[in-house]
Amino acid sequence: MCKIVLVTGGARSGKSQYAEQLALSMSSNPVYIATAHIWDDEFRERVRRHQERRGPEWTNIEEEKLLSRHQLVGRVVLIDCITLWCTNFFVEQQEAQSSLRALQSEFDKFTAQDATFIFVTNEIGMGGVSDNAIQRQFTDLQGWMNQYVAQRADEVILMVSGIPVPIKTPLA
Repeated sequence: MCKIVLVTGGARSGKSQYAEQLALSMSSNPVYIATAHIWDDEFRERVRRHQERRGPEWTNIEEEKLLSRHQLVGRVVLIDCITLWCTNFFVEQQEAQSSLRALQSEFDKFTAQDATFIFVTNEIGMGGVSDNAIQRQFTDLQGWMNQYVAQRADEVILMVSGIPVPIKTPLA
């Protein structure tokens, strides 16, 4: 049976660390899917440090867009993060609605398999409204995708200053 957990919050709120600890509490060999596109050397080094910090118990997969091509039945899978995943679609399509449809379709295909999924995302819309039209479109896309995932999630946790705050809990 599929289980979906969404871990959300602001920048440097402890989302990824919490999600990693959660995944390790569920499995001794979880899968980590990194959705980041490597833009430059600084970011490449950041990715390398993250992989090194996670350790050998993790199966690391780099996948910018097509999560569903990975068959992970029976595994605990951490996807970090929805924000970068949305970016990869938005950069290609340059339009929020078509990007959203593509993301929703890919999300549905990916989560159709029997696995436990832990998605990490950012609450970028909590910081105000940008004066940049493209940034406003992306903020809309990100917010709509977060809502889509949260509605389908069994559990949603908001990270605030390193503290997990349950927003949506599983039905008992």
